[in-house]
Amino acid sequence: MINAVIIDDEKNNIRNLGSLLEQHCPQIRISGNAMNAGDGIKLISNEKPDIVFLDIQMPGENGFDMLKQISDRSFELIFVTAYDQYGIQAIKFSALDYLLKPVKTEELKTAVQKAIDRTSEKKQNQKLENLLELMTSNQGKDQHRLAIPFLKETRFVPTTEIIRLESSNNYTTFFINGGEKILVSKPIYEYDELLNPYGFVRCHQSHLVNRRYVKSLLRQDNGYLLLEDNTRIPVSRTKKDIVRTQLGS
Repeated sequence: MINAVIIDDEKNNIRNLGSLLEQHCPQIRISGNAMNAGDGIKLISNEKPDIVFLDIQMPGENGFDMLKQISDRSFELIFVTAYDQYGIQAIKFSALDYLLKPVKTEELKTAVQKAIDRTSEKKQNQKLENLLELMTSNQGKDQHRLAIPFLKETRFVPTTEIIRLESSNNYTTFFINGGEKILVSKPIYEYDELLNPYGFVRCHQSHLVNRRYVKSLLRQDNGYLLLEDNTRIPVSRTKKDIVRTQLGS
């Protein structure tokens, strides 16, 4: 059995999630629940769960505040929240799982199975560590690392080291400074939203480019971005004006 706890400030939510887990995830045993951050910290310390289901918004200290106060973060974490705009960008950036309320059964089963697959490692949760670094207000964006699922591991790559992304159907290739390439089974649009605040330009349906590596904008044909390594990236007709604005040209 996989030991889990639920931390949520509403009894109905705790009861509903517990019922869904009992019906659809019989390998999960709920060993306790808490309704605020303080009690949640004590619960995690006492139960040492394999998986924590955590609400983000709670009275007083929220879920992120609670996590910062826990030293042993060797548990898998699944956020459960009704607020899809609250902290979700940082959660996605760190490739952590989250469920929106009301929780859908299939999404719950998928998130639980992924967490179970990782519980055997029982080591400090690097995705969670990355999330908390992102949530630290005094950390500059140049220090932020994007969690990239790669084969049987997750790579944490500084955004400043990502030159560009190129898509092929539902796959995306990351081109990293130094020559490394990382292929992930996610469409490029999922990274467009995440990387836009970090100076990335969506110049084409298949291309997302880090502005810091752009040498110039070539105006021939519809236009090309010439990168520092002399790679030419096409600019689509529909993106031309947006690219010029973003590059200040």
